[in-house]
Amino acid sequence: MPQASADTPPPRIGIVSLGCAKALVDSERIISALRARGYAFAPDHAGADAVIVNTCGFLDSARAESLGAISEALAENGKVIVTGCLGAEPQALAEHAEKLIAITGPARVHEVISALEQAVPPPHDAKLDILPPGGLKLTPPHYAYLKISEGCSNKCTFCIIPRLRGPLASRPAADVRAEAEELAARGVKELLVVSQDTAAYGQDMRYAAGHWQGHPMRTHITDLVRELGGMFPWLRLHYLYPYPVIDELVQLMAEGIALPYLDVPFQHASPAVLKAMRRPANTEKTLEQIERWRAICPDVAIRSTFIVGFPGETEADFAELLDFLRTTRIDRVGCFVYEHVQGAAANDLPGAVPAEVAEERRAALMALQEEISAAKLAEKIGRRATVLVDEIDEENDLVVARAPWDAPEVDGMVLISREHVSNAAPGDFLEVRITAAETHDLWAEPVETAAANRGAGQT
Repeated sequence: MPQASADTPPPRIGIVSLGCAKALVDSERIISALRARGYAFAPDHAGADAVIVNTCGFLDSARAESLGAISEALAENGKVIVTGCLGAEPQALAEHAEKLIAITGPARVHEVISALEQAVPPPHDAKLDILPPGGLKLTPPHYAYLKISEGCSNKCTFCIIPRLRGPLASRPAADVRAEAEELAARGVKELLVVSQDTAAYGQDMRYAAGHWQGHPMRTHITDLVRELGGMFPWLRLHYLYPYPVIDELVQLMAEGIALPYLDVPFQHASPAVLKAMRRPANTEKTLEQIERWRAICPDVAIRSTFIVGFPGETEADFAELLDFLRTTRIDRVGCFVYEHVQGAAANDLPGAVPAEVAEERRAALMALQEEISAAKLAEKIGRRATVLVDEIDEENDLVVARAPWDAPEVDGMVLISREHVSNAAPGDFLEVRITAAETHDLWAEPVETAAANRGAGQT
């Protein structure tokens, strides 16, 4: 294979990464492999020698976004490789197939690299390159995502992830531990554990026992959390299917081993709709679970997502969902209008909900949740908290941080005036007192400043 000479600039590759955090991890693996082979990266399509588009194909809206990104890359560059979830459905790419260098499915890093090397030869021998331990990251240096498994073995009728990414395939615990050590060595402060079904980690391997440097390790989510919790100041778990094992995880949160943050996508509260979704449908049991989690760890923040407009959802079903939110007062909520997903079993269900009705329900649910969020955040005024600085907003002279109950990009922020912490930098931990609350965000002062203000008669 021809390679560029030493005095020739390395080929520049453009990257478009769409979809969830799990896809972001795939993109990080791709750019790490490219960097190891000596490729450089281009900030735009026109300046790239080729473009890789990592697609999402879960919802029709995501498919449309992916197809638009592919069309744009073809128009502005012409040399395009498609990977990701939409790549698992070549028929969806029939219009572009002849123009593309290659089409691969999700997590097919080696296939992507192989296709790219054929189209744009690497500049030199990969063995001569230097790559940071743990590879390159698309997140800020102070936090990183760690994917512990691929695929999913659940049969939710609205989802095609098992078809796109296959059944649950857990990574060996020793491999996960090794990657985590590399991230910790690079100074990562917050590790976000992700997969399609995080609580099921190890089920496919029957929780096989393994070893790390002579230390026994079981392939089980609670064992993994205990291992990782001692390596990072903050450990956050995402996408926990409501299995009984969550009780054990909440106990670990109460012990300070993981952040008190539960990301459990309940999807609905009406037993009829949940049965149609093939989700756990005992709402009373779910209410008992939530009550038990809060008893074990009173400070736990619960995040969930819900789907409205699912086929067959009645006004009574939707009313049950609103009552569920009023009762549970979940901290953070995302709501999506049901969309037909090509190949999903739900497409064949009767009782389609008109789009305008579904959108009205989404707006009503989010309006209720805004009331709940504002009230719950107001309860935090006066509390002390440890926050992690994400960025410095120079334009508004603010330090933008997050508390333990907020994940990056999807939840709220803690805002601090820079006059109080002029030397703060991303990745710093600060001790603050909450001084004000909005619908989604909080305002705070460093505890030293807050104490001074209280001494001056302020609260």
